[in-house]
Amino acid sequence: MVKNYATSWGQLPLSINQLCLATVLRCGQSFRWKASGPDEWSCGFPDRVISLRQSPTHLHYRATYTSPPDLVAKDNTEDIVKDYFNLSVDLATLYKKWSAADPNFKKKAGEFRGVRMLRQDPWECLIGFICSSNNNISRIGQMVDKLCQKYGKPVGTIIHTSTNPPLASSSPSTVNSPTPTQVTYYSFPSIEALTAPDVESTLRELGFGYRAGYIARTALMVHNDRPKGFLNTLRDDKDYKEAHEALLEFMGVGPKVADCVCLMSLDKMGAVPVDTHVWQIATRDYKFGKGKHRSLTKAVYDAVGDHFRDLWGDTAGWAHSVLFTADLRTFSDRLENTKTTTVKTKVKVEVKEEEEEDIIKKEEVEEEVVTKVETKRVRKRGADGEVKAETTVVKVEEKTERRTRRRRG
Repeated sequence: MVKNYATSWGQLPLSINQLCLATVLRCGQSFRWKASGPDEWSCGFPDRVISLRQSPTHLHYRATYTSPPDLVAKDNTEDIVKDYFNLSVDLATLYKKWSAADPNFKKKAGEFRGVRMLRQDPWECLIGFICSSNNNISRIGQMVDKLCQKYGKPVGTIIHTSTNPPLASSSPSTVNSPTPTQVTYYSFPSIEALTAPDVESTLRELGFGYRAGYIARTALMVHNDRPKGFLNTLRDDKDYKEAHEALLEFMGVGPKVADCVCLMSLDKMGAVPVDTHVWQIATRDYKFGKGKHRSLTKAVYDAVGDHFRDLWGDTAGWAHSVLFTADLRTFSDRLENTKTTTVKTKVKVEVKEEEEEDIIKKEEVEEEVVTKVETKRVRKRGADGEVKAETTVVKVEEKTERRTRRRRG
């Protein structure tokens, strides 16, 4: 069994408006985070396991190692967490900017606070999204987990709990369930580890299908045909279009996968991956799908991305991720269910007769009562962003419109 040396819990002041763990770690950006307790998420990094919890005011973090950490050197887990979650970006300010530019975004943003882009390792992100081809989030996670167990190295064991008390406002819970389960975490495989001659056949045996060949050949291309650190140069030295074109040269990488890697690991905030979810959003909410935009061709793919970049600016990829998340079935319960019913009732109130110069004039006064009933489902959320309570609010508005008609008798 792997020995473990865990640090004490540290904390960063951070609100749900800046980061919602329960959303960001489940919306298909990274496929390696596991729920190690109802309030806790854990993931294997190159030399440690990082565990996270969230209270209403803080992000809590802890590192677990397989050997005692250097007591002299400062633990840098906080720096890793800040970099991984792009915490230098003020997300609340961006939400205001996107809401001002787009009423549809404003409508969705209230239920999907704290959705930000991760800043993953480019190699891990590239292979993860090669696995995503014709796949769903759950199965991608299973594949990536098998990949790490086979070709990564163990970096720590975490006690998974089936129940945990709610987080206190100041510090995470440390009480485990009566039946804990030990789970070993692994680092993501290095480029070199995936260049072995039997990688493709082994991955096929593990259920990767045609993706096995893509992964093995991409690893060889990066290792043999590119300079060391090549993927990091796409982050630091290339603009979005240059990085996108360079990624398209790898096996199993099309425009969408290239955009995912650009957005989620290479700091290209304007990259907009267009998959079936985003295409549905574009056709349903932004009037694509008519005329020359009836199917998702390469030209239409580019047109959708350009439209969102024109609408949201150079951070369009971040804004698009909020709408993408809102469209996932996993989070469909968060959308407010508002129903408005309008009833019109006409009432003939009175008829007046006047006699003027032997001509009888009749005046009919008619009232129309317009009753508007709005039923709205309101959800109260906990610190993790999940629904804790739900109530229904009914709002009734009534307006009377009066009309007068005069005619000769």
